Amino acid sequence: MPDSAVEFTNPVLEDGPFVYDLVAQSKPLDLNSRYFYLVQCGHFSKTCVRACLNGELVGWVSGHLLPEQNNVLFVWQVAVSAQARGMGLAVQMIQWLLAKHPAVRQVHTSITPGNKASWGLFESLARRWGTQITRSDWFHSQQHFQGNHDTEVLVQLSVPARNE
Repeated sequence: MPDSAVEFTNPVLEDGPFVYDLVAQSKPLDLNSRYFYLVQCGHFSKTCVRACLNGELVGWVSGHLLPEQNNVLFVWQVAVSAQARGMGLAVQMIQWLLAKHPAVRQVHTSITPGNKASWGLFESLARRWGTQITRSDWFHSQQHFQGNHDTEVLVQLSVPARNE
Protein backbone atom coordinates (compact mmCIF):
# COMPACT_ATOMS: atom_id res chain seq x y z
CA MET A 1 0.00 0.00 0.00
CA PRO A 2 1.43 3.44 -0.86
CA ASP A 3 2.64 5.55 2.05
CA SER A 4 -0.19 8.09 1.91
CA ALA A 5 -2.05 9.89 4.63
CA VAL A 6 -5.53 8.76 5.48
CA GLU A 7 -8.08 11.57 5.41
CA PHE A 8 -10.85 11.58 8.02
CA THR A 9 -14.03 13.54 7.30
CA ASN A 10 -17.71 13.45 8.07
CA PRO A 11 -19.61 11.73 5.26
CA VAL A 12 -21.77 13.44 2.68
CA LEU A 13 -24.94 12.04 1.15
CA GLU A 14 -23.10 10.77 -1.93
CA ASP A 15 -21.01 8.46 0.29
CA GLY A 16 -24.03 6.26 1.04
CA PRO A 17 -23.50 3.72 -1.78
CA PHE A 18 -19.78 3.40 -0.99
CA VAL A 19 -20.51 2.87 2.71
CA TYR A 20 -23.03 0.17 1.77
CA ASP A 21 -20.38 -1.60 -0.33
CA LEU A 22 -17.76 -1.37 2.43
CA VAL A 23 -20.12 -2.79 5.06
CA ALA A 24 -21.18 -5.55 2.65
CA GLN A 25 -17.52 -6.63 2.49
CA SER A 26 -17.07 -6.42 6.28
CA LYS A 27 -18.47 -9.61 7.75
CA PRO A 28 -19.81 -10.22 10.38
CA LEU A 29 -21.40 -6.76 10.30
CA ASP A 30 -25.13 -6.63 9.64
CA LEU A 31 -25.78 -5.14 6.22
CA ASN A 32 -28.61 -2.64 6.30
CA SER A 33 -30.47 -1.21 3.30
CA ARG A 34 -28.91 1.25 0.88
CA TYR A 35 -31.50 3.76 2.06
CA PHE A 36 -30.28 3.33 5.65
CA TYR A 37 -26.72 4.33 4.73
CA LEU A 38 -27.98 7.35 2.80
CA VAL A 39 -29.88 8.48 5.91
CA GLN A 40 -26.79 7.96 8.07
CA CYS A 41 -24.63 9.98 5.67
CA GLY A 42 -27.27 12.71 5.58
CA HIS A 43 -29.03 12.98 8.94
CA PHE A 44 -26.25 11.57 11.14
CA SER A 45 -23.17 12.81 9.28
CA LYS A 46 -21.87 14.77 12.28
CA THR A 47 -21.58 11.59 14.35
CA CYS A 48 -20.16 9.43 11.56
CA VAL A 49 -16.69 9.42 10.03
CA ARG A 50 -15.25 8.12 6.81
CA ALA A 51 -11.59 7.34 6.22
CA CYS A 52 -10.26 7.72 2.68
CA LEU A 53 -6.92 6.64 1.33
CA ASN A 54 -5.98 7.97 -2.11
CA GLY A 55 -9.62 8.99 -2.61
CA GLU A 56 -10.99 5.53 -1.80
CA LEU A 57 -13.25 4.80 1.17
CA VAL A 58 -11.34 2.40 3.44
CA GLY A 59 -13.02 3.01 6.81
CA TRP A 60 -16.38 3.90 8.31
CA VAL A 61 -17.76 4.50 11.77
CA SER A 62 -21.43 5.26 12.22
CA GLY A 63 -22.82 6.56 15.44
CA HIS A 64 -25.26 8.89 17.10
CA LEU A 65 -25.64 10.81 20.32
CA LEU A 66 -28.18 9.20 22.62
CA PRO A 67 -31.44 11.12 22.76
CA GLU A 68 -31.46 13.38 25.82
CA GLN A 69 -27.90 12.24 26.67
CA ASN A 70 -25.64 14.31 24.43
CA ASN A 71 -22.64 13.16 26.44
CA VAL A 72 -23.02 9.55 25.19
CA LEU A 73 -21.89 8.50 21.72
CA PHE A 74 -23.38 5.21 20.55
CA VAL A 75 -21.10 3.59 17.97
CA TRP A 76 -23.27 1.55 15.64
CA GLN A 77 -20.91 0.11 13.05
CA VAL A 78 -17.17 0.09 12.46
CA ALA A 79 -15.88 -1.12 9.11
CA VAL A 80 -12.33 -1.15 7.72
CA SER A 81 -11.53 -2.49 4.26
CA ALA A 82 -9.26 -5.52 3.98
CA GLN A 83 -6.54 -3.39 2.37
CA ALA A 84 -6.46 -0.97 5.32
CA ARG A 85 -6.57 -3.42 8.22
CA GLY A 86 -3.67 -3.29 10.62
CA MET A 87 -3.31 0.50 10.31
CA GLY A 88 -5.24 1.26 13.51
CA LEU A 89 -7.97 3.04 11.54
CA ALA A 90 -10.84 1.95 13.78
CA VAL A 91 -9.25 3.54 16.86
CA GLN A 92 -8.24 6.63 14.88
CA MET A 93 -11.78 7.11 13.53
CA ILE A 94 -13.35 6.86 17.00
CA GLN A 95 -10.74 9.26 18.42
CA TRP A 96 -11.45 11.65 15.51
CA LEU A 97 -15.19 11.58 16.31
CA LEU A 98 -14.53 12.21 20.00
CA ALA A 99 -12.37 15.22 19.13
CA LYS A 100 -15.37 16.63 17.25
CA HIS A 101 -17.65 16.03 20.26
CA PRO A 102 -15.78 17.18 23.38
CA ALA A 103 -18.89 16.88 25.58
CA VAL A 104 -18.98 13.09 25.10
CA ARG A 105 -18.06 11.29 28.33
CA GLN A 106 -19.22 7.77 27.47
CA VAL A 107 -18.98 5.55 24.40
CA HIS A 108 -21.55 2.80 24.06
CA THR A 109 -21.84 0.08 21.46
CA SER A 110 -23.35 -3.36 21.12
CA ILE A 111 -21.39 -6.44 20.10
CA THR A 112 -22.40 -10.03 19.50
CA PRO A 113 -20.40 -12.52 21.59
CA GLY A 114 -18.63 -13.97 18.52
CA ASN A 115 -17.46 -10.70 16.94
CA LYS A 116 -13.78 -10.95 17.89
CA ALA A 117 -12.70 -7.88 15.90
CA SER A 118 -15.17 -5.59 17.67
CA TRP A 119 -14.32 -7.00 21.10
CA GLY A 120 -10.64 -6.45 20.33
CA LEU A 121 -11.28 -2.84 19.27
CA PHE A 122 -13.24 -1.86 22.36
CA GLU A 123 -10.93 -3.74 24.73
CA SER A 124 -8.06 -1.85 23.09
CA LEU A 125 -9.86 1.46 23.66
CA ALA A 126 -10.46 0.56 27.32
CA ARG A 127 -6.74 -0.16 27.82
CA ARG A 128 -5.76 3.03 25.97
CA TRP A 129 -8.16 5.09 28.07
CA GLY A 130 -7.37 3.35 31.36
CA THR A 131 -10.98 2.40 31.94
CA GLN A 132 -13.05 -0.73 32.40
CA ILE A 133 -15.65 -2.09 30.01
CA THR A 134 -19.13 -2.49 31.44
CA ARG A 135 -21.00 -5.32 29.69
CA SER A 136 -24.64 -6.35 29.92
CA ASP A 137 -26.94 -8.38 27.72
CA TRP A 138 -29.07 -5.93 25.84
CA PHE A 139 -30.98 -7.38 22.93
CA HIS A 140 -31.62 -11.07 23.55
CA SER A 141 -31.65 -13.53 20.66
CA GLN A 142 -35.02 -15.07 21.46
CA GLN A 143 -36.78 -12.16 23.11
CA HIS A 144 -35.83 -9.40 20.66
CA PHE A 145 -34.74 -11.17 17.47
CA GLN A 146 -37.06 -14.21 17.50
CA GLY A 147 -33.95 -16.38 17.32
CA ASN A 148 -32.81 -14.82 14.01
CA HIS A 149 -29.81 -12.93 15.40
CA ASP A 150 -27.27 -13.45 18.15
CA THR A 151 -27.71 -11.64 21.46
CA GLU A 152 -26.21 -8.15 21.43
CA VAL A 153 -24.12 -7.20 24.46
CA LEU A 154 -24.24 -3.54 25.49
CA VAL A 155 -20.69 -2.26 25.98
CA GLN A 156 -20.03 0.97 27.87
CA LEU A 157 -16.71 2.81 28.24
CA SER A 158 -15.84 6.05 30.00
CA VAL A 159 -13.92 8.54 27.89
CA PRO A 160 -10.88 10.04 29.60
CA ALA A 161 -10.97 13.74 30.48
CA ARG A 162 -9.97 15.96 27.56
CA ASN A 163 -9.12 19.60 27.20
CA GLU A 164 -12.13 21.45 25.84
